[in-house]
Amino acid sequence: MSAAHRAGERRHRVPDTPEASPPAVPSEFLWGVATAAYQIEGAVTADNRGPSIWDTFCRLPGAIDNGDTGEVACDHYHRWPEDVALLRRIGVDAYRFSVAWPRVLPEGTGAVNHAGLAFYDRLVDALLEAGIRPLVTLYHWDLPQALQDRGGWPARRTAEAFAEYAAVVASALGDRVGDWVTVNEPLCAAWIGYLEGRMAPGERDLTRAVHASHHLLLGHGLATQAIRASSGRPASIGLVCNLSPCEPATDRPEDVAAAVRADGHINRWWLDAVSGRGYPADMVDTYRVALPLRDGDLECIATPTDYLGVNYYFRQVVVDDHDGPAPFFRQVPVPGWRTAMGWEAYPAGLQELLVGVAKAYAPSRILVTENGSAWHDEPTASGGFDDRERVAFLERHVEACMAAMRRGVPVGGYFVWSLLDNFEWSYGYDKRFGLVHVDYASQRRTLKASGQRYGELIRASRNGASGPALPVRLRDRAQ
Repeated sequence: MSAAHRAGERRHRVPDTPEASPPAVPSEFLWGVATAAYQIEGAVTADNRGPSIWDTFCRLPGAIDNGDTGEVACDHYHRWPEDVALLRRIGVDAYRFSVAWPRVLPEGTGAVNHAGLAFYDRLVDALLEAGIRPLVTLYHWDLPQALQDRGGWPARRTAEAFAEYAAVVASALGDRVGDWVTVNEPLCAAWIGYLEGRMAPGERDLTRAVHASHHLLLGHGLATQAIRASSGRPASIGLVCNLSPCEPATDRPEDVAAAVRADGHINRWWLDAVSGRGYPADMVDTYRVALPLRDGDLECIATPTDYLGVNYYFRQVVVDDHDGPAPFFRQVPVPGWRTAMGWEAYPAGLQELLVGVAKAYAPSRILVTENGSAWHDEPTASGGFDDRERVAFLERHVEACMAAMRRGVPVGGYFVWSLLDNFEWSYGYDKRFGLVHVDYASQRRTLKASGQRYGELIRASRNGASGPALPVRLRDRAQ
């Protein structure tokens, strides 16, 4: 959150002084990993799956590094039993995965593809048999192309179609699944997909992007209601937002104002709306786009949920850029520890973010639904992967999460991105985030040192440790 936005923090007091000794991790705390359907499943035409906007985007020349596609990915659609076994080997409590909308409703609405739905039915049963709690994400960016052809997220009908799809999936899986994500990272779907053009569907139109942002949030509200009406058991439902602390690169007034706009664009636009405050007025003025609001929309968007999902990867250090498009800021690089993505690895930002969100919005529960890093993983002589940078990243961010809990933040779980190396959207296959290495030619899976270390942290937590102990040798690497 930006410094300017912290004025709202007095709405909910979180102690600023850490407790003298760290608390034990609650038994109900969820240690998990996360994946997304298009990134791992492959099998894009199997069992009558329809095309998604990502299938289309991948065919655009230059859209994806190396011309990669998700056609095969990790072949999880066929190899899922092996991947469930890996989850058991690591020892996670929960597995967050997404359902592919075009696998269930190839046209986006209408006839259900029961063969596609049966895949998730089998997966859920296998997870439960393995003692792993499924957390199902309904939308992780793979909009059916048929709906894009009819207007995509800038059209209201897509939000309504999303509620229909949510009801279908909740009716099929809701007797066994109790944990749901409606929409993953609406920022990426709206701003990067419709404003910046770097993700599917690859548009660059501010008006359509703002309209898409509204309908993604409306879809979240409608889907929340649909899950509650259709699920066969009490449901815990949340929206997942990718959030960043936003800081000015200098103390120039222009850059301070740019950080406020960055905070509005990245954080407040989504959090204010789902918290019942409507859209932030300063950002409405910045975008200068008439919102497609109808009576009852804001109330629907603010339908009560059970938790907030927070994805954290990096902070935003920005400068004013009024020569560029709205919202007129530009991220600038800062010296420090950087991942293979070129992103700053900044563990302190996770604690800062969690405390800031708790103070400003007072969610009853927060799940860290994604946190991870890409590195240049090189095999050892024995064929293993001693990915020490990822181990250090993981340890330091878990430590930041625990520090936020000591400050009173109601963190209920932590999910590593990702279980497997996978198709990393426009970056293709070069960027590897997995706890498990995937040889894409053979589809051989190899648990990395980071996957082993994560299992150790989980076991330490379950054995009553007051917080995972961090090896000094790796903590020092991450300074």
